Parts: sequence; C-alpha cells; structure tokens
Amino acid sequence: MATPLSDTPLSPLKTIAVVGLGTMGTGLTEVLAKAGREVIGIDISEAQAATSLAALQNATARAVERGRMTDQERTDVLARVRTCTDLAAAADADLVIEVAPESYEVKHQIFRALDAVVRPETILATGTNALSVTRLAADSARPERVLGLHFFNPAPAMKLVEVVSSVLTAPAAVAAVTDLAIELGKEPVPVGDRPGFVADGLLFGYLNQAAAMYEARYASREDIDAAMRLGCGLPMGPLALLDLIGIDTARTVLEAMYAESRDRLHAPAPILKQLSEAGLTGRKSGRGFYTYEAPGSAAVVADSLTPADAGSGIPGREVRSVGVAGSGTMASGIAEVFAKAGYDVVLAARSEEKAQAAKARIGTSLSRSVDKGRMTAEAAAQTLDRITAAGSYDAFADVDLAVEAVAEDLEVKRQLFAALDKVCKPGAVLATTTSSLPVVACARATSRPQDVIGMHFFNPAPAMKLVEVVRTVLTADDVHATVREVCVKVKKHPVDCGDRAGFIVNALLFPYLNNAIKMVQEHYASLDDIDAAMKLGGGYPMGPFELLDVVGLDVSLAIEKVLHREFRDPGLAPAPLLEHLVAAGCLGRKTGRGFREYARR
Repeated sequence: MATPLSDTPLSPLKTIAVVGLGTMGTGLTEVLAKAGREVIGIDISEAQAATSLAALQNATARAVERGRMTDQERTDVLARVRTCTDLAAAADADLVIEVAPESYEVKHQIFRALDAVVRPETILATGTNALSVTRLAADSARPERVLGLHFFNPAPAMKLVEVVSSVLTAPAAVAAVTDLAIELGKEPVPVGDRPGFVADGLLFGYLNQAAAMYEARYASREDIDAAMRLGCGLPMGPLALLDLIGIDTARTVLEAMYAESRDRLHAPAPILKQLSEAGLTGRKSGRGFYTYEAPGSAAVVADSLTPADAGSGIPGREVRSVGVAGSGTMASGIAEVFAKAGYDVVLAARSEEKAQAAKARIGTSLSRSVDKGRMTAEAAAQTLDRITAAGSYDAFADVDLAVEAVAEDLEVKRQLFAALDKVCKPGAVLATTTSSLPVVACARATSRPQDVIGMHFFNPAPAMKLVEVVRTVLTADDVHATVREVCVKVKKHPVDCGDRAGFIVNALLFPYLNNAIKMVQEHYASLDDIDAAMKLGGGYPMGPFELLDVVGLDVSLAIEKVLHREFRDPGLAPAPLLEHLVAAGCLGRKTGRGFREYARR
C-alpha cells in the first residue's frame, strides 16, 4: 500500500510533464527547461507538439542573438525537452502541470488517465483559472496531491504564480510547488479555490464591466481603452486586453465566476456571447472588439468603427484666457497646465490669501521642473507671470473658459455655477472637474446650461494626460468642440463620455477596488498577496490597497456610494470593511492609517 503523500518527503521536482502545448504550455516548457528541469511536453496533436518545439527553438535562438544565452546553454535547454502525444510519457514525472482547454470534461479525462500512469507521490497541478480545483481533485485517486498552479501569459515574462489549495490538498504538495516557483524566478501567491482566484477574480469583473459599457454605447472602444491606460497607468485598455485573452476564454471564466457568486457584475455581458458565437474571439481569430491585420496578429487595422481623425467638423469657440476656480491641488495643477500652454490664467479662490497660496504652490512645482531640466528658468518665470491670483470670482468677467475645481459637494458647485453665470460674459464656456457628481445639475444652476460641460482632469493634473469630456443632454455642440480643441492644445488626451456617475475611469476602477476589499473582508487573501497579484499578474502600477490608501478611503467610499445609488446594483454596494475604516477615521496615507499604517510626517 502506498504511503500517503502528506507523510512522505517529496523528491525534488526535477522531471516535469506539461500537458497541453498551446501558448501557455509552450511558455511553461521554456521556463522549466531554462531552469534546468527535464521537461516532457505532451499534446494529443503531433502538429501542435511540433509547433511548440519550433517555438522553443525560435525563442532560444532569439535569446542567443540578444546575448541572453550562449549557444551551449541553448543546446542544453533544447536537450532537456522532449515532446510526445501519449500521457504514458508522464510516468517518470515528479510533477505534471495540465494546461489543456478550460473544460471539466477534458481535464477530468486527463486526470483520470494520469492516475493510472504516474507514481503515487507525483504531484498533479491544473493550470485552470476558472474551474474548481476541488472538483478536479475529488475525482482523482489521490486528491491530496492535486492543486492549482496558475501561471500568467506570457509565462516566460510574467512573475506571478497563484498556488491554489483545495481543502483536500496536502501541505507538502503546496510547499514543493511553492519552492519550485521561487526557483523558477517567479513570485508565488497562496490562494484558496474559487473561480478566478485573486488576479483573474478581480480582473475579469472589470473587463466584463468595460464590455458592458461599450455595449451600451456609452463610450467608444478607443476612448474606454485610452481612459484606463492614461487614467490608471495600465499597460492595455480592457477591450484590447479581452481581445488578447480571447473573448471566448473570458466568457468561460465569467460564467464560472457567476455560477458561484451570482453577482451581476460577473454575469457575462451579452456582447461577449455574441462575439464568441460569431467566431470573433479576438486576436487569435483576427477580429474581436478590434480588427487585426491577420489571425494571431497584434496589429490593429481600421474598420467601420474606427473614429475619423478630422473630428466633428464643428468649429469651437475662441479661447484666449482661462479662469480656474479653487485653491487646492487640483485647481493649482489645472492652472499650471493652462499657463504652460500659453493661456492667460486667472486663479480665483474665496480669498486673496488662498489664491496667492495656490499660485505659490505652482511656483514651487515649476521650480522642480527647472531643477529636473524639464524647462528653463525663463520659461518657468513666464509661465508664472501668466497667472493672476484673485480673491473673487468677479475676476472671471473676461475669461473665455471657466473651470471649477472646488470641493466635491453638489451644493457647493451649484452655488459656484450660479455665481459664474452672473460674472462670466455671454459665450464663455463653463466647465466642472467633478469626478462623480451630475454635470447637468451644475448646468441647471445657470441660465445657460448649453454652455456647461464636464472637464474631468486627473491628479496630478500637470502629469496626467487624460481628460474625460462629459457632455450633458443640454451641452451645445460647439462647446464640446471647444473643450476637445483646448485639451489638445494643453497636450491632454480627451475622451468623450456621457453624464452618468463615475464617467469611464471611476465607473470601472472603483468596483474593482471594492471587490478587492471584499476578498480581504472574506479572509480569502491578504492585502499583500492581493496587491502583489494585481501588480505582477495584471500589470497594475499599484495594488488596489496601495491605491485606496493614496486616493483616500473617504473619497473612495463617497464614489462607491454614488455608483451604487446611480446603478442600483447590489454588487456595487460599498464593502462594510471600507465603511468601518472610514467611520474609525482611518482614511489612508493622509491620516497615517488606512488599510496599512504609515509613518507620521
């Protein structure tokens, strides 16, 4: 009788079988062979096995050309790999990693066949990102040796590996594959068994919402993708990423997530089903949300949905001078942006003292730019000279564009717009920088709602390239054209969206942050593991909890409440943990404590 795995010291994982030689299997083979492992690549298709081996030969040849590997090292790597079409070849493996298609039936067949082939102590790992590891393990002859080992694509480049335990998994098996991941130069994150695990569990909900946003014709595919790249620093926009992942794959993952959570945010957007069933699965088919040069190509080509470069053709109004209302960081940043672009700027606040302090802040910012060699001292002085500080909004009498950046409070903004209505000349464009409040409510506080528009800059305004241009049902076409022209002149990227809560960025970002909080609240994963997973697996510049503490938990909660109130989706209800932290005064970095503690300055 075999000794139970939990009581047996594991042999080093020297020989590893990879079952399924598609893109992921081929990448895993390369990673393992480079790390000195003997690799048995198995695929039912001889042609696919040959294609995989050819890809490995090409990848290692490129590595030699780039000086990352010697000819002898390449020879050694290739010698450690053999491919075949029979699962019996896995008999001598210490670890088998299955990366076959996301189908219970397919994976069950593989695991049942492996039970009859491998040694009792051999670890069986599934690379699934959507299916239940527990369900796969339960049907195995030795469920204690089955676990999940979720690598990310492309495997040679991506550092994250999610190590997935079921309630049946032996700790020794987890320890063995965790050690292996570290030896491969990866960063293992331990997670429990639920669809999507950490990274995909957060990522696919966000991707699904982006698809639904596009399907509702709220914004163009180009503007949705640009907004998330420029507003959040992501390497790819969500629709381009869906095309890369495969729309059919995304739909499968979301179906599995929804089956467990019953959260409407995980119910696949109908467009994902429509595209999948039409065979428009993304890059691999040559067409998905975008059209590509050829199947498998990354090169996007113009199609019937590609926006014309010429714009609307409607001329905008002339803008020579700009008024900026407010004295905070956003107001001073926006004033700096306009002054750098050559506009005369009036920076007005509720008092002369506040306005002068805001102008001084701009002077400090410009001095830093000079110190870093980004501008000359003369250019900085000229920029500052274009800004006039004023203690009253009466100074906006002659401006062509007035931009408010005061407190995110609807009544405060409405009072300000009523004042601007009286002060600003006829034909002046009035813009609000609100990130979550209805622009039309500001417009209705004036006698000229057709002149009011949203112009949502991102903080810090001098550095962030994105501006969400939010037109209401009352906004005049030439006002919209004016703001887009001005954005280009100040070197910002405008994206168009309608007047609804969160616009593009916050409507997609904050549900993702809220879901991350729920993971911690449910004790599914730690703050550090979730942050690491999203940075390493999703390419995010900051993990969700790092970002929440920077934004401010009170600000985040306010935006979550606005989204929940507008869309009335139970899945958007703020996580109780967030509400508790805010109630306790733990607001993030600004108070020294949020999800983490910070040194007091």
